[in-house]
Amino acid sequence: MIGTQLNPRQFLARVAEELARVDPQEIQKLADLIYERYLNGRFVFLIGNGGSGSNASHFCEDMGKGTLARSFFDDDTKKRLKVLSLTDNTPYILAWGNDEGFDRVFVEQLKNLASPGDLLVAISGSGNSPNILRAVEWANANGLTTFGCTGFSGGKLKTLAHHGFHVPLDDMGIVESIHLTAFHWVVDDLYRRISL
Repeated sequence: MIGTQLNPRQFLARVAEELARVDPQEIQKLADLIYERYLNGRFVFLIGNGGSGSNASHFCEDMGKGTLARSFFDDDTKKRLKVLSLTDNTPYILAWGNDEGFDRVFVEQLKNLASPGDLLVAISGSGNSPNILRAVEWANANGLTTFGCTGFSGGKLKTLAHHGFHVPLDDMGIVESIHLTAFHWVVDDLYRRISL
């Protein structure tokens, strides 16, 4: 953890340095893929573990509500983005994890809910979480587009997903923070395209 060796000012400067290294085209691609699903009435699914799971839930909430102008709230004719974080049904996750193994908690939800043409956004700092990889493998084989958000070396997810956003840094906290910063821009971009 980089922050153990830095004071707050140094830590923030290091985060800013890492943000400057991010490839903005990768973030733009994520926004474009999500917008395509909006236009085509397809679903966007998000998955992740731990802090990445929290980011999946946060990103889902922001896309579901934060892409809408107030004028959309009471207008049932306005199209909305179909987005769901598969991290949020705790009993379902625990049932699969307990009965069949934690590596199945996301893929089994996709089998129930996903269709060809949907998008799976898989968030994994290490890029090697078995439940993430299993879900992406299934999605790739069943007509979904996959997008991996990774850190460190990118792990297996970096090459397994069709597209990706990579933060090449060996610090999980900063990787997760940069992912979330990128997600906030994506929400703003989607708001611009959907509501303005």
